[in-house]
Amino acid sequence: MQVSNKKRNLWIIIGITVLNAIGMTIVLPLFPFLLEKYVPATDIALVMSALVSVFAVCTFFAAPVFGALSDRYGRKPILIISLLGSATGYILLGIGGALWVLFLGRIIDGLTAGNQSALFAYVTDSTEPHERGKWFGYLGGAIGLGFMIGPSIGGVLGSISITLPFFITAVITVACMLLIAQLLPESFPIEKRTPYLTLKNFNTFSQFKEVFSMKEARALLIMGAFFYIGLNIWQFNASIFLKDVFLWGPSFIGGIFVLVGVCDILSRVIVLPQLLKIWTERTVGMIGLFGLFLGLSFLFLSAYIPSVVLVIAAVASIVLGEGLFDPSYNARLSLSVDESSQGQLQGTNQSLQALYHVIVPVGAAIIYTYDHGAVFGIAALFMIVGLILFMKLKSK
Repeated sequence: MQVSNKKRNLWIIIGITVLNAIGMTIVLPLFPFLLEKYVPATDIALVMSALVSVFAVCTFFAAPVFGALSDRYGRKPILIISLLGSATGYILLGIGGALWVLFLGRIIDGLTAGNQSALFAYVTDSTEPHERGKWFGYLGGAIGLGFMIGPSIGGVLGSISITLPFFITAVITVACMLLIAQLLPESFPIEKRTPYLTLKNFNTFSQFKEVFSMKEARALLIMGAFFYIGLNIWQFNASIFLKDVFLWGPSFIGGIFVLVGVCDILSRVIVLPQLLKIWTERTVGMIGLFGLFLGLSFLFLSAYIPSVVLVIAAVASIVLGEGLFDPSYNARLSLSVDESSQGQLQGTNQSLQALYHVIVPVGAAIIYTYDHGAVFGIAALFMIVGLILFMKLKSK
């Protein structure tokens, strides 16, 4: 693939990622209202948690398998299959009729959840090592932009019909699938692919064992666990914290999440490329982790010294820190294995993130019940441990 064609394909991937993220997030504000048709109001929160958990559990088992399949058959077919599964899941949510149909939709979507690992593997295939951090930043910025646009569209469509956004999301997902089929060439050459598959390629735990046998990948994934767990604590508790401690309503909390979206896009698309011109990805990653530690510490303090200034400083530090560290981390992770194992590695990383999405909300909720601020203090400690482990990694 020539350099100009590679860049064109990367920008197509960025555009498709924006559409995909819009599609995914259109339905987010609507689950509580959709579930009103199927369960009593007192059970909605429990059923919502179950829908999130069943998707995450399915992703945990499926993502490494799809990653390995992309190493054998290429990124493009895995992206198409994954998006087809998502579209099917959204259609089932729209059709509904019974609670088990909603769960079936989430199970199908989770079991075909290989699009994120395939997207990251595609970017890895199409970039030189020194420019991956920048392109991973653009990819994250595209997701952030979609996450800002999607819920607002979902709110408008949901006021017309509660099921309409699910069908619109399916249409957007199919459109992404067709764009990939028509516009994107395969990024992974046949000569670099895994020559054959065995039964262990379909065993999630065998995939874990193989990836964790690679010394550098293992060190990065362990370090990444501290980052993702600390980040998930913030993501799952921010809204309820602002409601309980600051007594903010939906409009104020919504305003904070607009700030989150703006800071996320700025950090990944503008700040990160500029800093990478001055410092190495490792240095930028360390700055990002320290920003996360600082922001979570501010949030911890705001539980005992309520201050809007502290909250705004916390949100800006956390989101800017994430925007600087996450792309740098993914770029470093991509260098920890050879080209033939990129899909397997990215699938394992996606699988682990799904596992954190199952475990973290439960643990954080228990701690939050006893002390609203302590949960962010623990998240800050996770970030400082992650920073220490990241600093110990050898420079590339």
